Amino acid sequence: MEISIDVIKLLLPEVLVNYFKLTKYEVKQEELHFYFTELNTVPEEFKGLKLSSKGFFPEATIQDFPIRCKNVFLHFIRRRWIEENSKKVATRDWQLVAKGTRITSEFATFLKQISQ
Repeated sequence: MEISIDVIKLLLPEVLVNYFKLTKYEVKQEELHFYFTELNTVPEEFKGLKLSSKGFFPEATIQDFPIRCKNVFLHFIRRRWIEENSKKVATRDWQLVAKGTRITSEFATFLKQISQ
């Protein structure tokens, strides 16, 4: 079953919808797992450089807001670019994970607010 992009936009962090492709999802017991791969679009901060996509970083997993009493896990694979002249690796500067946690920044903010 295919999930509509409109539904995904309502449920998941905007940054994932804009910069990643949902490649798979699974429902396991009390958990939802969404799998994303970063799109091959050059980051704005590197627009002036000649970059080539050269593979991916290992998969990262973070926990997000629960949906319908199910824990939600976001699995994402970030793209790696190589700058043609310097041969340096270039990546987008992601601020997906709240510092010191394994959950999204949005979810961490929500938890802080309800605990006050």
